[in-house]
Amino acid sequence: MDDSADVRLANLSRFVFSAPSWRRSLVIAIVLGFAVDIGSYSVGGSIRFFGTLAFTLPTLVAFVLTKPLVELSDRPLTWNRSALLAAASTIFMVLITMPAVLPARSWVPLVYASAIGFAFGLRLLVLVAVSDYRVLHMVGPAATQAVAGVAVGTWLFGGSFLPLAVLLMGVFLLGFTILIWLIERPLHRAFGIHGLSFLNAFIAHLTDGSRAMEEFFREIGESVTVPQTSFFFRREGRPDLVVTIPNVHPGPMGEIGGGNIPVRFAAEFEESVMVPHGCATHDFNLVSEDEIRKLVEGIRATKPNLRFDDGASPAVRRTSGSVRLLCQRFGDALLVVSTRAPRTTEDLDFSFAPTFDAEGRRRFSALGFVDAHNCMAEISGPVFPGTPVGSEYLRGVREAVDAMANEPCGPFAAGYGRKPVPFSRVQGFGDLGVQVLVVETGGQKTAYVLLDGNNMVEGARDALVARCLELVDEAEVMTTDSHVVNTITGRNPIGMAVPVEELAPVLERTLRAALADLAPATVASSTAWCEGVVVFGSTRITQLAATVNAMLVYVAPLSLAILLLAFILSVVTYLVLL
Repeated sequence: MDDSADVRLANLSRFVFSAPSWRRSLVIAIVLGFAVDIGSYSVGGSIRFFGTLAFTLPTLVAFVLTKPLVELSDRPLTWNRSALLAAASTIFMVLITMPAVLPARSWVPLVYASAIGFAFGLRLLVLVAVSDYRVLHMVGPAATQAVAGVAVGTWLFGGSFLPLAVLLMGVFLLGFTILIWLIERPLHRAFGIHGLSFLNAFIAHLTDGSRAMEEFFREIGESVTVPQTSFFFRREGRPDLVVTIPNVHPGPMGEIGGGNIPVRFAAEFEESVMVPHGCATHDFNLVSEDEIRKLVEGIRATKPNLRFDDGASPAVRRTSGSVRLLCQRFGDALLVVSTRAPRTTEDLDFSFAPTFDAEGRRRFSALGFVDAHNCMAEISGPVFPGTPVGSEYLRGVREAVDAMANEPCGPFAAGYGRKPVPFSRVQGFGDLGVQVLVVETGGQKTAYVLLDGNNMVEGARDALVARCLELVDEAEVMTTDSHVVNTITGRNPIGMAVPVEELAPVLERTLRAALADLAPATVASSTAWCEGVVVFGSTRITQLAATVNAMLVYVAPLSLAILLLAFILSVVTYLVLL
């Protein structure tokens, strides 16, 4: 399962990095220029300060001019990136030019002109990727270093250098433009989007929180109807509580799409709200945060028809193969919380949601199914119907529905607590911290603990459940699967950055607060069928990942072929001009 397409796509995060300080990049370029000066002098070079003039000076010019020129197109570029791009281009220029200094000094104008052309093309490719996918808009900013190099080369080598350098700039411009077109072509044909424009939006999101990516997701998205089961608790003398289980995915990352579903739901209701994870993979990521309102409106539409009941059954544990279920009946509805811990617990495909709903309606008015999403040993693919694990889930729910229909109900009390955590998103924790619902009935206290985060490291769930069982009779620890803790990859589970021992005291305080908040309660349930919700779409992530991975296979050899052709044309051009 580790080789699934969405997992391989997440692994591309290794290519993303932060640019170092602009000072560091410029120091490297300056030192490199001095090194070339010394090397050129030591081999009897006729041009004094060749490195400083031919390499360092164009670097400084490019650093100063690139950022303001890019911003003329209302696109972002930081000073750090401007300096890094200039320094990287300088390194390539040196690597191309210096081998010709010693064996054949007469070739220095040609190789330096070729280096200028290559730097121009490389800068164009990078700027198109990180700032503005429109090639014509980035030609000017990309040419700054090359133009400065042409000016220096003309002064050093004479007037004949100018047409040579300009022609080679044109050759490399054409070559890199073709390469950019070939890189963009697969995504444009498959999804009708510009791949580099999407990359622009992704980088803008990482740097300044831009939400431009949502427009791309909307272009490839599709409208669906999703069920959302909710439990409404009314308590004597206490605030009301809603436990609602969306069958959309809280992703793809950060604040983009549905990445922060738990917080957005909490902001839309007067009641306290708990939002555990339902049945959905990344195919059911919301394309925009605005889609959350459709889910909220669907839930609100069910409120006038709610019928409250004062009965609840004790919680019962059931097992189906590797799947363990915590089941509790609330009036004429059933709540089922699933886990495979200590085995990896991953997303269940959306198709389970209507299937479980149909199973529940054989004996109940509603069934709320929660994927506790509480054990990550490695990044793995989702669970699909028909697989051995999928069959265990289906069999377990079917048997639980039949068994729980005969469980007697009695009066119950409910208590709620929420505490923030002294940890950040980078450390794996979302904004809602720790939430706990305690249900007391028939002499049994059951704690439903919800941590705002994306999964938990292997063993963390068991340690926290054990801590809860010191105060209650039954417990399960769930996560919301919130992707605000993920910006690139899906691996940032609770317990990886912060030891469970540091989280346990916060959980215990929250649990004690919920126990102190116990009050007689009634409960109602509903299942809203939310229509017109725009999500990524079935298999879209798989298709996107397959396209990107296929591109990676041919981009490297294709780039090499185009560059070799450009250098061959450079030599031909030089010989013709002679």
